[in-house]
Amino acid sequence: MAAKGSTSPAVELEVGDRLVRISNPDRVYFPARGETKLDLANYYLSVGEGIVRALRERPCMMHRFPEGVSGEKVHQKRLPHGAPPWLETVRVTFPRYDRHADELCVTELASVIWAVQMSTVEFHPWNSRRSDTERPDEWRIDLDPMPECGFDTVRLVADVAHEVLDELGAVGWPKTSGGSGLHIYVRIEPRWGFADVRRAALAFAREVERRAPRDVTTMWWRKDRDRKAVFVDYNQNSRDHTIASAYSVRGVPEATVSTPITWDEVKSVMPQDCTIATVPGRFAALGDLHEGIDDAVFALDTLLEWAERDERDERDEGEERDEGTVPT
Repeated sequence: MAAKGSTSPAVELEVGDRLVRISNPDRVYFPARGETKLDLANYYLSVGEGIVRALRERPCMMHRFPEGVSGEKVHQKRLPHGAPPWLETVRVTFPRYDRHADELCVTELASVIWAVQMSTVEFHPWNSRRSDTERPDEWRIDLDPMPECGFDTVRLVADVAHEVLDELGAVGWPKTSGGSGLHIYVRIEPRWGFADVRRAALAFAREVERRAPRDVTTMWWRKDRDRKAVFVDYNQNSRDHTIASAYSVRGVPEATVSTPITWDEVKSVMPQDCTIATVPGRFAALGDLHEGIDDAVFALDTLLEWAERDERDERDEGEERDEGTVPT
């Protein structure tokens, strides 16, 4: 994978058996350290195995920044006209709007680099694959700190989540979000639709909240959440909700990366240190820390039983409140 013609206005990158043209390679995309569009492409080349594993066969929304991350952000669902014929897509429907979109479906690294040519910085895949887009095979645990919540609290909540996962017999694969939180992914059997996966995710979040009630919130409305707590965001498992993939760069001036980490690293990782400048060396030394994710498949049955229990308890509490308002 070498650059050719670096003295010309554009360069061509060898990506497998394809050549991908990068125009405006010297355009600064990340002003904090001056990294360019070509730096971004070279970053994705350096973590190619990892980013392809994270995106493979999934409908993928591209977050594009045509003028760099200080400029306009474009959420691109549909593959644009004029895309090369070798790019693969998957059609997803949006029944509420009676629309559909042919979204990028990554099957090789060249499609990632082509997306960079189209000014894509962030990759936001669905948690289902094109073989059945309506049945997710990935459960996503998003530990989202509220404005007054420090990262030490995020670490604590991640440890509690790890404890619950271990008790369930589920393998969690942590990563930095590229922002102020942490993500944990769990590979699941693609037996359930989005609604049930979200129900299972909510049941898990409530169990984490029971064990760390001062540090965790599951309140639906942001205005009702404790500003010093971590929101365990079960909503990220709803249909057409996406978050940045493993190895995705984030659209911020510092060029942070959503980076796979080990559970031991949770207590020491500094997310702001994981950038397009540092992650390539880490990847070269450690490889893809999510490499085994497809071999650790979990069934949601127990979590769905928890969900039924919680829903039943809510109904019972509601009935008791209603009865209490009836005059005797």
